[in-house]
Amino acid sequence: MYEYEYEYGSSGGLEALGIGYIIVMLLLTLLVIVSLWKIYNKAGQPGWAAIIPIYNIWVLLQIVGRPGWWIILFFIPCVNIVIGVMVYLDLARVFGKSVGFGIGLILLSFVFLPILAFGDAEYVG
Repeated sequence: MYEYEYEYGSSGGLEALGIGYIIVMLLLTLLVIVSLWKIYNKAGQPGWAAIIPIYNIWVLLQIVGRPGWWIILFFIPCVNIVIGVMVYLDLARVFGKSVGFGIGLILLSFVFLPILAFGDAEYVG
């Protein structure tokens, strides 16, 4: 008959790939947090608000000029996507950017948030 040998070890390649992925995701998350901190400061809000869950949405709604009760809409499935799109389009608008930039914020926020934060965009309200 046939004899099968199973090796339950690993060569380490997949682990390295997983660790690399985690490191990249952590760096992108840090970039987004720092960018939001800077955007909040540009808008005259406390930067630390960017790292407080739920409160950061409240402050973002104030920045874009939407009513505070909209925070409830972020907890309704499917509606939250529409509201998120509207808020990001409004975020581009209050910083004097175009709708195209707003679409960039929606689709590639890890690229466009740093541009908004560290670029020459100023909060116009």
